Amino acid sequence: MFANLALATFMVSLTVSIHLGGLLVLLWILRNRAHRIRAHESRVAQLGVILFVVLGLVAIHTVEIWLYGAAFWLIGAVSDFESALYFSTVTFTTLGY
Repeated sequence: MFANLALATFMVSLTVSIHLGGLLVLLWILRNRAHRIRAHESRVAQLGVILFVVLGLVAIHTVEIWLYGAAFWLIGAVSDFESALYFSTVTFTTLGY
């Protein structure tokens, strides 16, 4: 029981850390490129910034999904990695089990 709680705590902490790190990287990139992008002057630039942020968030979530898929596979909850990744993706989305 304690091992399960420890693993769950570790995974949640790692997920939060990855998410925080990813958001900080996105913010750093946006701040360093703000003078070049000039999103306040163009609708196309605004759409580009929004698209960049959305794709960045998708990438962060993808890393987290793969992390949980690897964890499920490594602890033997699922027989192969493909099934573990599928289970992780379905569980992560609103489909759930």
